[in-house]
Amino acid sequence: MIMKSFHHALKFKYDVCIGCSHCTGVCPTGAIHIEGGHPVLNPDRCIDCGMCYKACPASAIYIEQDDFSTIYSFKYPVILLPSMFSAQFPEKINHRAIISALYYLGFKYIHEVEESAGIIKEYMINKMADDTVERPVISTFCPAVVRLIQVKYPSLLSNLLHVKPPVDLTALYIMEHLTKNGIKREDIGIFYVSPCAAKIAAIKSPAEGDESPVNGIINMNYLFNKVYRIIKQRECELLGEETDFKPLSKDSLSWSITGGEVNLIKEGRNLAIDEIHNVDEFLEKIENEEIKNVNFLELRACDESCLGGILCAANRFIAVERQKKRAEIEEQEGVADIADDIEEYKQFLVQRIETGEILPRSMDKLDNDISIAMKKMKRAMAVHDGLPKVDCRICGYKSCKMFSEAVASGEADLKQCVFVRIDFERSGDLSTEESLEIMKKVWGEKKMGISDGESVSL
Repeated sequence: MIMKSFHHALKFKYDVCIGCSHCTGVCPTGAIHIEGGHPVLNPDRCIDCGMCYKACPASAIYIEQDDFSTIYSFKYPVILLPSMFSAQFPEKINHRAIISALYYLGFKYIHEVEESAGIIKEYMINKMADDTVERPVISTFCPAVVRLIQVKYPSLLSNLLHVKPPVDLTALYIMEHLTKNGIKREDIGIFYVSPCAAKIAAIKSPAEGDESPVNGIINMNYLFNKVYRIIKQRECELLGEETDFKPLSKDSLSWSITGGEVNLIKEGRNLAIDEIHNVDEFLEKIENEEIKNVNFLELRACDESCLGGILCAANRFIAVERQKKRAEIEEQEGVADIADDIEEYKQFLVQRIETGEILPRSMDKLDNDISIAMKKMKRAMAVHDGLPKVDCRICGYKSCKMFSEAVASGEADLKQCVFVRIDFERSGDLSTEESLEIMKKVWGEKKMGISDGESVSL
């Protein structure tokens, strides 16, 4: 199988970037290094977790998204909302107002992502009862975690649960239902409202290589602001509407909260871990067999899971509280896991619930020739042994280990390390002018206090 390139939703605005290297320091895969005072992305390493976006003090990183006006290209635009979208709003704004505002924007049909969660729940429980499935079983709900495993922990790919996330399964249901009722497929446009960059990237280039049934993606924060503005401007008219969200079960509404999947698995030792650095650390321990006897792992890249996504509008802790309150209300109402209207399509969805094979993605290939690659690997190890291992990032790379690999690959100069450079200067093998030139290549002339074309006087 030919591996397609990752789609990346995170982009840099170089005219705004101040070259602080905060993004380099927080990236869990070392996907960013500094050249000429600006970040350079290694697309094979990036998992679109959004840590760089959160860390940037200059707002020099943005999320690429589809043009909202694309919805008007379809006769029947459908909006696919994560249930937590309503949790972004103050409690005084009810569901009917939100729904009415979305209709006002031009959507013909409104669905919540978790409508298919009950079917996935049944599949998960049945799969976990199979003793032949490799443990720990790892959830594939969070696309950033799936990509992290692809690029950094490929030995754990066999542990992934090959099940489509609710967004894909619900989109399949919507398309099948509408076409069955006489609407042409080409007239239907399904638009997913994303709380994070990773879900945008996953829809544009799914890890398993399948094509997503979603036609376009809307930034959740962008949509929140549009809906909130409409509600405030047209409050009386909107609050009088009779429309409302379809009821979802407590388990379906809890899916996007930390522990939402783990609580479905009753047997064995099951753990829920959120925030990408916590996940990264835990996966390393699992791979090294430092942690054993785990049955199921729910891993989420964002703190407080999806409600802590970088495109969410509300405070994540308040949003979790609101989401739990809604789930408790639905539990009291006794809402079924699978609604009657989707039950009709259950067999159709179950036949399509599994994903294709998820293949590893090498972070770096030192060389296509394995003998040359081995020599470069030995060179990297030798370089690393000679470095101070303080991970100061002055060389432009996240760590001494990543810098040593870049040196071995010919992408970096050993003298970029400030400690090595001082040794060369002391021995007389490197002049002050040459040292300054090396630093300029990494941090740029502006950072070094030199304007374009300005000569250096020492």
